Amino acid sequence: MTLEDLGWNEAFAEEFSALAANGWKPARLIRDNKITCGALLGDGREVEVVMSGKVYHDARTDAELPAVGDWVALEIGDDNKEHVIRARLSRQTCFSRKMSGRRTEEQVIAANIHVVVVVTDAGPDFNLRRMERYFAIIGRSRAKAVVLVNKADLFSDEENRTAAEAIRNQNPEAEVHVTSLKKKSSLKALKEYLKPGISITFIGSSGTGKSSVINYLLGGDYQWTDEVNGITGKGRHTTTARELMVLRGGGIIIDNPGIREVHMWTDETTLREQFGDIEELARHCRFDNCRHGPHAGCAIRAAMAEGKMELTRLEGFLKLEEEIAKLRLSRQKRQMTIARRDRQDYREKSRRYDARRNRDFEE
Repeated sequence: MTLEDLGWNEAFAEEFSALAANGWKPARLIRDNKITCGALLGDGREVEVVMSGKVYHDARTDAELPAVGDWVALEIGDDNKEHVIRARLSRQTCFSRKMSGRRTEEQVIAANIHVVVVVTDAGPDFNLRRMERYFAIIGRSRAKAVVLVNKADLFSDEENRTAAEAIRNQNPEAEVHVTSLKKKSSLKALKEYLKPGISITFIGSSGTGKSSVINYLLGGDYQWTDEVNGITGKGRHTTTARELMVLRGGGIIIDNPGIREVHMWTDETTLREQFGDIEELARHCRFDNCRHGPHAGCAIRAAMAEGKMELTRLEGFLKLEEEIAKLRLSRQKRQMTIARRDRQDYREKSRRYDARRNRDFEE
């Protein structure tokens, strides 16, 4: 194994050159164990590492802390000394979402990835609105989008074909494949993405067969899957943590726990690109501030009346736009809170400094 097999490239090497003088070694994080992390060195050795205090305190948010897929500079330890992360290299891509719940924070799903594979099916899991969200955050990450309409053997050819076509219409740039483990030849298309140094992450709801697909690519039961439910035909997904795995034949896979809720962490630019058809129609609305409601002069409503666009797509766009606006406002409030705390800390430090200086002067 070499660094290049792990995804190392000239840009990482150039950034690392200034750190190499300290005697540190490049490594890629493969697992987050909460307190420690697993990391792979260029010689294929896996080590357990801890984060230095400086790396932790320099991070303004949790999203800036080292995550699975990140390249880091390691100070190598020994039997009596821990291996320590001294720096995190800049991310070339970052696939992330907003943390679930009310917290207005970014959650990094995978760093430095090239392809994001969404695993769904033509049955209960099929949801175009959720796919819109997937495509929005994939677009922001700058990774390539690939979709598997999986477990095709459980549904009719018509159902699989209809689902795949709907996804292609939604995002023509995405590559969509109808797959089934019962027909392994259908999964061969995935192997085209598995090349040395190329990182792929898999996402999707629990029960869509994500772990089984990964097992197939790995050539064995690397990820344990639970028994198949006799009614739904689904195996219960048992992936509980993110993990990076290097394939012997080349390629890197990052598995993720099942993701059903896709909380947005993106911006208006990415949203506009994802809904380019709506943006183009909106330019022809009679009024610049058109809210695309049921009033005269709305080009989008006219397109729907002519059967050129479905109402659900407009509703999906408006919902995402509203969610991103709320997220932007929450982030602004959070930044203001942090700035206020920083000012308070600065004033407190200034008072302590003045008090100490006056005390020294009096002595």
